[in-house]
Amino acid sequence: MKRTIYDADHESFRGSVAAFLDREVKPNLEEHAANKALPREFWLGAGAQGFLGLEIPEAYGGSEAGDYRFNAVLTEELNKVNAALGSCVGIHADITAPYLVELGTEEQKQRWLPGVASGEILLAIGMTEPSGGSDLAALKTTAVRDGDDWVINGSKTFITNGYSADLVITAVRTSPEKGARGITLFAIPSDAPGFSRGRKLDKVGQDESDTAELFFTDVRLGDDHIIGDLDGGFIHMMQKLPQERLGCAISNTAHATQILLETLEYTKERQAFGAPIGTFQHNKFLLADLFTRIEVTQAFIDQCVIAHDSGDLTSVDAAKAKWWSSQIQNEVIDHCVQLHGGYGFMNEYRVARAWRDARVSKIWAGSNEIMKELIGRDLGL
Repeated sequence: MKRTIYDADHESFRGSVAAFLDREVKPNLEEHAANKALPREFWLGAGAQGFLGLEIPEAYGGSEAGDYRFNAVLTEELNKVNAALGSCVGIHADITAPYLVELGTEEQKQRWLPGVASGEILLAIGMTEPSGGSDLAALKTTAVRDGDDWVINGSKTFITNGYSADLVITAVRTSPEKGARGITLFAIPSDAPGFSRGRKLDKVGQDESDTAELFFTDVRLGDDHIIGDLDGGFIHMMQKLPQERLGCAISNTAHATQILLETLEYTKERQAFGAPIGTFQHNKFLLADLFTRIEVTQAFIDQCVIAHDSGDLTSVDAAKAKWWSSQIQNEVIDHCVQLHGGYGFMNEYRVARAWRDARVSKIWAGSNEIMKELIGRDLGL
């Protein structure tokens, strides 16, 4: 079914993104995986093309698209290459940058946003803690007032871009007695005394992304590093999570679609018992099933993009998009592995790496179980 949410400008932008990826990224994928990180040259190149500033006003060096469909196009093209690329860029440009744009002071915007748009300042967001997981209200990292400063102690884990980030938007507890309403967001520079990183975490998949533990030991910052309202961090995060979850849904669907298309071609070429394996009735019916699942999922995600672009996407619909698309992605790619047979279990085959990369999508940005809990509550249960 023909998609109708994009116009000629979006497709022209898609061509620019695809050309950049073909030229600058695809030849270096093995190096990215070996280093467990995207090099700074990638970020600077993406910034020079205007890909990192879609959420940032022109006054601060961004391209200020003002149309979330451009974000969606960028996300789709990145995930056609691999899921890690979409994850790293999404964290920087689509998830973390809006906190600075929408909540930052004028001084903060001038200080950080030009570098964010150019790729000179790499962003990460510090929510998850070793003991917390999806329970953001239970975080233990603290900021205690000491004169004119705040002294921050604690740790974060599973932080995408964490090993390379120059600035981490970090959720900390400033008023323990207030529970969830006592959390504040701080922009913590990586060169702040007391900031340190653990090793690059050895993940099951998404080798190309750097994921790290972060530690804060008596990190001393002033009020000029608070993002948004004091003790308003939990509300700020809840307001921003729908876009994060929609971005995940776009990523999941684009990634699964690309691997399915490649698998279809494989089933047309791979011979068994004197015929292409795609012509066997079981495989033919399976592929019909998988393509239908993907197209139906895509139709829902497209409607969510339209709703978000007009300011109408609810947190519940974003939760539906996130859990459903991640479930479909994992089911589809698992079948793609099976269709590749033994080759599907070999890391040199893209489908094997995609299978590993996809698994985390049912966990991050709020586990699928948490998404269903949110939807169930909305049903009055």
